Amino acid sequence: MALNCEEVGAVIIGRNEGSRLATCLHSVCAQLSSVVYVDSGSTDDSLKIAQSLGVEVVNLPPSPPFTAARARNAGVRQLRETAPNVQLVQFLDGDCELQPEWLEEALSFLAEHPDAAVVCGRRRERFPDATPYNRLCDLEWDSPVGPALACGGDSLMRLSAFEQANGFTDALIAGEEPDLCFRLRQLGWTVHRLPVEMTLHDANMTRASQWWQRMVRSGYAVAEAYKRRGAYEPDIRRQLVSNVVWALPPAWLFWPLLWIRVSQRRGALYASHIVLGKLPHLVGQVTFWWRDWRQKPAKLIEYK
Repeated sequence: MALNCEEVGAVIIGRNEGSRLATCLHSVCAQLSSVVYVDSGSTDDSLKIAQSLGVEVVNLPPSPPFTAARARNAGVRQLRETAPNVQLVQFLDGDCELQPEWLEEALSFLAEHPDAAVVCGRRRERFPDATPYNRLCDLEWDSPVGPALACGGDSLMRLSAFEQANGFTDALIAGEEPDLCFRLRQLGWTVHRLPVEMTLHDANMTRASQWWQRMVRSGYAVAEAYKRRGAYEPDIRRQLVSNVVWALPPAWLFWPLLWIRVSQRRGALYASHIVLGKLPHLVGQVTFWWRDWRQKPAKLIEYK
């Protein structure tokens, strides 16, 4: 059965995105009529921008702590109230612009694959050559197409599947998408990445400290994923153990060999990112284990 845009709603999340949010909302409102924006404590004019465009706005209370997962869940609840006939939700981060060709291709795929819960496409950086950190993000987004284990923050999802899996886990400060996709796959759904332009992303990363924090967050997410589902996904254990081994001083002697091996496949910049990133990854992993052992609540690790 064919699907159409009338059955699609959008949930956009953001915090202090300013002009990037305006670009995002314009791109979505041009294609969809049911749009919800969830704001997580912005101190700029993000709320005024969203209200001026007539979209539904959810101003997320600061307690419990802000997370992207909690914001997306709140957005879906609001979407269900204001647009009860919507069957699919396009999730989008507020620093992204939805591409005009995406929805038609994604809807066609979902109509032909009733077992698919989630589809995502190619996310590209808007200014990939502005900084090496932006370029690294663009390389990271360029993942293989076809059946996938997980999606990213931008994706089109069946609401029936989302609700069957009980949505995102509110408390996760990172890695909430792979966590949800794992539960969806356990229920028999599939996840797919399409060879279609989906969004333009504006990382706006200009400093090494931002790259470091982003890698710390990634390491934290891997450690938490191992605790939650490492017994079911051996690759998570491999990632965690590999990073710990490579981050310890004895392995530093072999970093040049690792750099050469990665650079032959992905280039010098990406190789430097992978090798040097072992250190902040380890910091993130240790941070998770320390907080988990002390039974302390997670805190956001922000890089912007």
